[in-house]
Amino acid sequence: MNRSYFHLHLVSDATGETLIAVSRAAAAQYQGISAIEHVYPLVRSSAQLDRVLNELEASPGIVLYTLVEPELAKRLEDACQEYGCPCLSVLDPVLMLFQSYLGTASTQRPGAQHVLNGEYFKRIDALNYTMIHDDGQLPHDLDTADVVLVGISRTSKTPTSIYLANRGIKTANIPLVPNIPPPPQLETVRKPLVVGLVATPERIVQIRQNRLLTLNAPEDSPYVDKAAVTEEVAFSRKLCARNNWPVIDVTRRSIEETAAAILELYRAHRMRFIAE
Repeated sequence: MNRSYFHLHLVSDATGETLIAVSRAAAAQYQGISAIEHVYPLVRSSAQLDRVLNELEASPGIVLYTLVEPELAKRLEDACQEYGCPCLSVLDPVLMLFQSYLGTASTQRPGAQHVLNGEYFKRIDALNYTMIHDDGQLPHDLDTADVVLVGISRTSKTPTSIYLANRGIKTANIPLVPNIPPPPQLETVRKPLVVGLVATPERIVQIRQNRLLTLNAPEDSPYVDKAAVTEEVAFSRKLCARNNWPVIDVTRRSIEETAAAILELYRAHRMRFIAE
């Protein structure tokens, strides 16, 4: 199928993460059409906006922006009108809703969501914890984690852990390796939520084969033998069932979807833990 393309300009006075997330969610609804993204973060002066307008004139397209400085927003809107580019302030409808409900106008602070507050440092702490507890490292203090992910190789434990850490969740992950027992601390932890990640043997074999290709490794390894992988998956499920750990099948889930499911489980687990 032939794909068509359009230019998408994302203009922000902060990091641009909000615009990227919103625009990609919208663009994903259109099959056969792809956006050529032009991302302009930290646009807080006229000189910085000049570069944006030059690129917009050269490559007209849809413009989404989050600029709280009225003069910059007005210049951008005027340029969009001149170049015939549809333009939308992504935050304006949300701010209007907040204002109507709260009965007060917002304070115009570029990048206000990225201030160095307690929540920010909690995320940094979680990232540090997650990195040093990756792939079964430091199992002696697993009980200090918020979440522990277990699973065989290629079940997305590390990227899911890092995603959760970015949400402020201290996450350790433990690989389940054939003929090697998991650390004994894993089955005695009380505070963390332990979650098993599994996938179909077919999917795991496919991912592992791609992995071996990138490493120029032999392709006849038990690592990619379907029968051996099936046994690994069965062992993983049995271990989780024995310990009453929830299991998430990541075969058709994105990292974001897996993390969202884990966060729901974690909220319920935390409530039970507090109640005990």
